[in-house]
Amino acid sequence: MSRSKPNAAMVFAAGLGTRMRPLTDDMPKPLIPVAGKALIDYPLDRFAMAGVKEAVVNVHYLADQVEAHVRGRTTPNVSISDERGRLLETGGGLKKARTHFSGEAIFCTNTDAIIIDGDGREACTRLIDQWDKETMDALLLLVPIEATSGYDGVGDFDRGADRRISFRRGERAPFVFTGLQLISPALIDEGPDGPFSTKLLWDLAIDRGRLFGAVHDGFWMHVGDTQGLDAAEARLKAGAG
Repeated sequence: MSRSKPNAAMVFAAGLGTRMRPLTDDMPKPLIPVAGKALIDYPLDRFAMAGVKEAVVNVHYLADQVEAHVRGRTTPNVSISDERGRLLETGGGLKKARTHFSGEAIFCTNTDAIIIDGDGREACTRLIDQWDKETMDALLLLVPIEATSGYDGVGDFDRGADRRISFRRGERAPFVFTGLQLISPALIDEGPDGPFSTKLLWDLAIDRGRLFGAVHDGFWMHVGDTQGLDAAEARLKAGAG
């Protein structure tokens, strides 16, 4: 297996947060506090602990507030990818920020989820340990559907014995995507200019047999609406993992 430690990350913080209204009427979703800590600081703190030196945060809705919040961070050092003029979705956001990324893989994640580590490997470390640039275009961190809160879906991915993953084929899939992944900059380069979803890149990787999933042994909290926020607050304040 061939791997090196990623030194850069992308944090998606440009969404409108419509499902969090009225909280997001005058505050961007990434700054909503959960157990006394802004959502955006959960992934940034995790990346800092994983040794990531540089992070890119994209901004659109109430962008000035997000910029002001991350301005004082030094670990990781945060650069802003400005999408005020045009919201580019996840894939387009990665493509716009591409000049910030080098190396064989970068981390990227959403800000509307919080990952709790289990008794095994820390989430970023788990991805690093399983990354193989020779066989992978992207490696997604998954959790079993039963190890989630704030999620009412029917699963995202099926996973084979070889750890390759594909989108749900039946009525239900066993694994949910946490939002955290390692992705090859070369795969990002294949995306078009303008807005597009990261799913387009995953489709390319699936066609080549190069999309993989690592299963986390902890818990995942989706904080996409006020019900998910309440569930995450309760779990974190109770000190539950």
